Amino acid sequence: MKPFSYARVINVQDAVQAGADPDTIFLAGGTELLNWMRLNIAAPARVLDISRVQGLDSIDPLPDGGLRIGALTRLNDAAQHDAVVRDYPVLSQAILKAASAQLRNLATIGGNPVQRTRCPYYRAEETLPCNKRMPGSGCSALHGVNDRHAIFGWTDACVATQPSDPAVALAVLDAVIATEGPQGGRRIPAREFHTLPDQHPELHNVLQQGELITHVELPAPARRSAYLKVRERESYEYATVSAAVAVETDGDLIRSARIALGSVAHRPWRLDAAERDLVGTRVGSSEARQAIEKAFGDARPLSHNAYKIPLARNAALRALDSAARMS
Repeated sequence: MKPFSYARVINVQDAVQAGADPDTIFLAGGTELLNWMRLNIAAPARVLDISRVQGLDSIDPLPDGGLRIGALTRLNDAAQHDAVVRDYPVLSQAILKAASAQLRNLATIGGNPVQRTRCPYYRAEETLPCNKRMPGSGCSALHGVNDRHAIFGWTDACVATQPSDPAVALAVLDAVIATEGPQGGRRIPAREFHTLPDQHPELHNVLQQGELITHVELPAPARRSAYLKVRERESYEYATVSAAVAVETDGDLIRSARIALGSVAHRPWRLDAAERDLVGTRVGSSEARQAIEKAFGDARPLSHNAYKIPLARNAALRALDSAARMS
């Protein structure tokens, strides 16, 4: 780890101003950043501690019936909040499956989606060809061991996946990520927060230097929603695939559906075609299954991960069934 200076700020304006320095990086929970610094993947000259910035750790109702969650809200606090558990079960479930209890007591709702899109080649102790780590060096996973990698949205430049569980739930909820930055504030749809590798594979998300997430805004409640995480072990582990579903039904007839997959692309992957085709079908019917199966026609498996297609498809079907059964 390279030497660095440390500073702490307590308001958004000071954080944005100091964070505009390209050699500065924000520190909130720090559950991921410190590991990148240990590996010299991140080597900032200055670490700016934003964990005590005022006004960013509350959960408040919005006038339209939605919910605003401050970016510094700890994951456990968000997952166990009465309004989240009642109105957004998919988010509560995703958070509780995201990490160990100890990490959830430290990590934040604003920091978790900022996790880097990566694969074992990116985080290797030794430096290997990786366009995210060293732009222009190539992608070791493309023709290497790629069993945990992307099946949607990848290019020859990068085949990694985004590991955040809460991000998948936020994408299916049509959440908005609010920021403040040197150029002013923005409202970024959660499903568009992470970047695809077609232009700049070295990027992880759309945040600019010095831009700070302040809140996550959830729209009207999605009480019939569920998150399913498939992983190699039930204890803390990244998803092999995951599925988040929010659905509205009339009996067992689907009136609307939203589906997002995790660990299959550089961002949570919405199955837009399936969402359209599911309308008017019945939960558990062959027509509903066909609607989801059809959405995988655009999947492009790599040499070692074709198994992800049936795994993700079945995860989506199971999550749809679970969401429809929510009271």
